[in-house]
Amino acid sequence: MPANINTFPSIMQMTDKIGRSNETKSREPVRIQGRSFEEILNSRVSENEGLKFSKHANMRMQSRSIDLSEDQRSRLESGALAAGAKGIKESLVMVDDLAFIVNTSNKTVITAIGEGDDKIFTNIDGAVIA
Repeated sequence: MPANINTFPSIMQMTDKIGRSNETKSREPVRIQGRSFEEILNSRVSENEGLKFSKHANMRMQSRSIDLSEDQRSRLESGALAAGAKGIKESLVMVDDLAFIVNTSNKTVITAIGEGDDKIFTNIDGAVIA
């Protein structure tokens, strides 16, 4: 009879080998430009926490010469957050004499309406005066 020519390691041998190699690996976080993945992720998440403006909303704001001050932008964000907290999905948010339609689930301003524009709002399920 030929000798056992099976040279493959057993599952137990491989498990032991993998277990030992994982124990010897460093638990230091990988750093990119001096920052850990966690630091980079947290900074990106905080950057994306504010409201976004759709392409349509940006075009409307530009064509209607709507420039938001920091105070107005802050009130718009607060109003959108309050609407989302109340379960409103598509909200009209009034800031001074400006009106914004905001999709609260994806934190996006859909359109902006200034003074002198038509004041008809459809497909909203709530309103906030900020």
